[in-house]
Amino acid sequence: MGDSIKIRATVSGEGCTVKAIIKHVMETGQRKNVKTGKVIPAHFIKEVTCTHNGNEVLSASWGTAVSVNPYLSFDVHGAKAGDRVVLSWTDNHGQSDSAETLVR
Repeated sequence: MGDSIKIRATVSGEGCTVKAIIKHVMETGQRKNVKTGKVIPAHFIKEVTCTHNGNEVLSASWGTAVSVNPYLSFDVHGAKAGDRVVLSWTDNHGQSDSAETLVR
């Protein structure tokens, strides 16, 4: 998909706070197309991971209950300015994307 993630990591307390918005349709597979009456196929993010300097710090399994263009925020303890944070996702259609940022 490319460029679907906006990510920021900011020093906060004894680590950093990571905030991200992921552009994705997040279809449940339960809605119908108004014009055709056909069910819109499910299309949702199923896995999200985050690494801090190459070490996994977050692994999440998502499903159809997550909103369109989901927002994610979490803390990484022990992170400091200049550290590298990478966030990636994979959906149920096999599409994926990742983005990286440096802690500020």
